[in-house]
Amino acid sequence: MSAVYDVVVIGAGPGGYVAAIRCAQLGLRTACVEKEAALGGTCLRVGCISSKAMLESSERYVEAQKHLAEHGVNVEGVSLDLAKLLTRKDKIVKGLTDGVAHLLKKNGVDRLQGHGSLKSKTSDGYEVAVQGDEGSQVLQSRHVIVATGSRVAPLPGVELCGDLIGGSTEALSYPEVPGHLVVIGAGVIGLELGSVWARLGARVTVLEYADRCLPMMDSAIGKQAAKIFKKQGLTLRFGVRVTGARVEGEGCVVEADGQEPIACDRVLLAVGRAPYTDGLGLENVGIETDDRGRIPVNGHLETPAPGVFAIGDVVQGAMLAHKAEEEGVAVAERIATGWGHVNYDAIPNVIYTDPEIATVGKTSEELAAEGTPFREGSFPFKANGRARALGQTDGLVKILAHAETDRVLGVHMIGPRVGELIVEAAMAMAFGASSEDMARVCHAHPTLHEVVKEAALDVDGRAIHM
Repeated sequence: MSAVYDVVVIGAGPGGYVAAIRCAQLGLRTACVEKEAALGGTCLRVGCISSKAMLESSERYVEAQKHLAEHGVNVEGVSLDLAKLLTRKDKIVKGLTDGVAHLLKKNGVDRLQGHGSLKSKTSDGYEVAVQGDEGSQVLQSRHVIVATGSRVAPLPGVELCGDLIGGSTEALSYPEVPGHLVVIGAGVIGLELGSVWARLGARVTVLEYADRCLPMMDSAIGKQAAKIFKKQGLTLRFGVRVTGARVEGEGCVVEADGQEPIACDRVLLAVGRAPYTDGLGLENVGIETDDRGRIPVNGHLETPAPGVFAIGDVVQGAMLAHKAEEEGVAVAERIATGWGHVNYDAIPNVIYTDPEIATVGKTSEELAAEGTPFREGSFPFKANGRARALGQTDGLVKILAHAETDRVLGVHMIGPRVGELIVEAAMAMAFGASSEDMARVCHAHPTLHEVVKEAALDVDGRAIHM
């Protein structure tokens, strides 16, 4: 006899495990199926957390090498222990994956290890097959939440070998610092991991098909980022269409249209991610993916199969862990209460380079394309006392507000610790604030947050300190 649940969640990444916990909190009997032994999905195991640990360690290394002296702290003989750096990263990841397992247990969620798939529709729900190392079983559930995440998107001609030519997973564990690393893609993953290895001593060349850095972000931020990364030693080449990458001898060769072949030690493919929807049995319940492999959903994240929901990277929208979490909570509450909501206009996005880059809402290009009238204000970190004390003055904050209502439509930042500052902007947008509302809030002095206040004042042409 199969086990019977109110909800079965397939996938234990940020969206999946959060959805499972919220379902259990709401009194629903819940199971969470995950094929990997460690919970937390790509984000926790080989993505967000791993890369942030390495970014932090590499920033400390560069600070000790180049920047502590200006603070009067003289350091000699600075050296890199890469093995210890990677061990620290792995220890952080293990602690958090163990923590997710504890949270599921604490909230009464049944955790099943194996590959989950939709087997069939029944009179009162769905059958979910779980194939594990020790055999298979079938679960019966009234509702199913698909939260299987994504994987590295392929690029024709680039032959991934899991070693010299690989994706982000491999780039988190190189056994030595590459002499020359070629990164294909100037997006979030490419710039973060390219920055890590550049700081640790690699020569890094970034090849981007688009004509500018961070093409998905506001152009003003992309221009600032390109200048800063070039100053840090990264070689950025735009308008480059990579046609192939292969292992040759003990290294690699990258080829692109109209370019001389590039010889290097390693290649990081970072052109995006693709939904992980293969082998889920979607066809067994009448679900067809779109041309990009995504699962179609309505405004409540429900698929064409009633009672089957999909969240996170397998559906349309930004591939962000916190977006998946919000969707997981919304679906759980929808199932239990009949109502759940995600405000997609106020989901922040952060790139943890140095300086950090953060954005929420529409870009100026998007607003212009849709014909929305807007005003903008900006303020540089070089005019901020706290930034000067930190010795981190690169970057700016840019705020876009509706020209008629003054409602904030987008906020874009590059500068020190803006991954934390963006929350103020996201909260303002979530509550429909105007730029004047943001400007009238008393900000503590001296803080980096004052740059946000000054940018809001500048929307009306009345910045104080510039």
